[in-house]
Amino acid sequence: MYVLTIDQQGSTTDVDRVPDLIAALRNLTPVPFERSVGDELQGVVEDAADVVDVALHALRGGHWYVGIGIGVVGLAPGASPREGSGSGFVAARKAVELAKGAAGQVPLSVVSGSMVRGKDLQPHAQEDAVASANAQAVLRLIGRLVQQRTEAQWRVVDRLRAIQGEVRHGSQKQVARELGITEQSVSRTVLRSAWQEEWAARPAAAMLLDHAYSLAARTPTEGNR
Repeated sequence: MYVLTIDQQGSTTDVDRVPDLIAALRNLTPVPFERSVGDELQGVVEDAADVVDVALHALRGGHWYVGIGIGVVGLAPGASPREGSGSGFVAARKAVELAKGAAGQVPLSVVSGSMVRGKDLQPHAQEDAVASANAQAVLRLIGRLVQQRTEAQWRVVDRLRAIQGEVRHGSQKQVARELGITEQSVSRTVLRSAWQEEWAARPAAAMLLDHAYSLAARTPTEGNR
């Protein structure tokens, strides 16, 4: 399981953005996200592709620290994430704190639950740390593309995604017509926004998260063989 803990940046001097992000995520994924404490929200996600979707959406606004914890989750069906326990939650807490300390970098971190269980699992934890770092590196690269887009680029990208998730024959022409701009302008915007590169890289980020989870899900005995 993946636990996402997302904390608002500069919450003491900004408006409360938690309700709006929860509403936006409700339209993005069936996974329920809830306010956990203060200006923070949390959700438990099973699918790595959904993790990528949620993380990148949060990064887009530039108002959030994103922590992704990978590990065991104890949560009854239909229960609130606030009632959960397990290494996944501990890892998510560690991840969001690391994201806050990522000065000058994309504020996202990935931590495996085995990395916070104790010194007796150090060999296993080192392997998991590498896998988590690989997933984190790719997510930060994609996150940088997302964060650098202008509002004009997002208008084009959002319309393209609404049509079909990826560029297809005729889609750019339709977006140009809807936005009242030329098809050449749409094509240039797609190129400069690195939208196609982002969507080509998303499956790689999900695959790396899955790999990190497969390592974190091993028992201590398996991890040290």
